[in-house]
Amino acid sequence: MNTFDLSTYLKRQQDIVDTALDNWLPKPQGPSRRVIEAMKYSVMAGGKRVRPILFLAGAQAVNGDQEALLPVACALECIHTYSLIHDDLPAMDNDDLRRGKATCHKVYGEAIAILAGDGLLTYAFELMCRPELREKISLPLLNEAIFVLARAAGVSGMVGGQTADILMEGQSVDPETLSFIHACKTGALIEASVEMGGLLGEGNDEEIYHLKMYGKSLGLAFQIIDDLLDVEGDQELLGKPVGSDDKNQKATYPALFGIKETKKKAQELLEKALSELTSFGEDADPLRAIARYVVERDR
Repeated sequence: MNTFDLSTYLKRQQDIVDTALDNWLPKPQGPSRRVIEAMKYSVMAGGKRVRPILFLAGAQAVNGDQEALLPVACALECIHTYSLIHDDLPAMDNDDLRRGKATCHKVYGEAIAILAGDGLLTYAFELMCRPELREKISLPLLNEAIFVLARAAGVSGMVGGQTADILMEGQSVDPETLSFIHACKTGALIEASVEMGGLLGEGNDEEIYHLKMYGKSLGLAFQIIDDLLDVEGDQELLGKPVGSDDKNQKATYPALFGIKETKKKAQELLEKALSELTSFGEDADPLRAIARYVVERDR
């Protein structure tokens, strides 16, 4: 009988990631103090730390050294937070709340918010290239991980998906385009997180492939559930406004397929993700539990 306690695991991993972020983020000082404050405000405003936790869980699944990889976990959260800062801007989703707090541009102004996002994006790659990390990880593996992350964050991934999402607002969207938007906008960074965990944890090619495929299914499921929560969710639990997708005429699974079919699709993706972990032992239990949590969550 599986007695894995996900709540305890997530709390412990969140605490580890939060401590690492506090240690690794730059300290506010000098003429650039204001933008660093904005960076830290957004990163430390809360959040589930899904991507860094998935990264560390991917490394655990192949018996990797999680502690040595914490700067990479922090880099993933920096990139995720940068995307949220920019998503919330008036030119994008124009949201006032994020993680239950005022969004970055509401606190620091639009100019500083843009720069804070830029700062987090570039700082992520500074973290990935730190001498401390290069002393513990082989350079070929680190170079490959940097490539995976850059591709997932850029025009082949998150930026490309966000662009398509914006351009398709108010238009009829076919299932193929919607899948592209979701797979790139949200799924790419989640997929990369798990793949990088397997890669930097020094898994073999087969293990890394299955972790990547797990991440691909989980990433799409994550965005589908986000779509559902924007329709059915509780704003107090979510910490952000609901109904913004409809207000902005966004392409979503509930809008295209309806609630029932959307929930069915999420379950199918959950089963696909879990099937990719068949060859892994108990070390992959966190990944199994996280997949179930992602599909069953209410926030």
